[in-house]
Amino acid sequence: MIDKDFLAMLVCPATKQPLRLATAAELDVVNQRIRSGGATNRGGAVIAAPWAAALATTDGATLYPIQDDIPILLSSEAMAVANRSATN
Repeated sequence: MIDKDFLAMLVCPATKQPLRLATAAELDVVNQRIRSGGATNRGGAVIAAPWAAALATTDGATLYPIQDDIPILLSSEAMAVANRSATN
């Protein structure tokens, strides 16, 4: 789990929006896309493994994976959430 004081300092590297823990519903959307084989990150790589946790921008448009309790805050690793923004 990410420390709440550390989380309060994190921002999206692309938009500078504050980040928050993704909800279960947001993770469900991402993981359904991953299971269907239709998930790519902003860098264009196919995402094959479901995400156990993620950080979301305050508007919920972008999710960043958390792997081994480490937030991966690289724009190329982010995924746009369906129906929130135009492209992956």
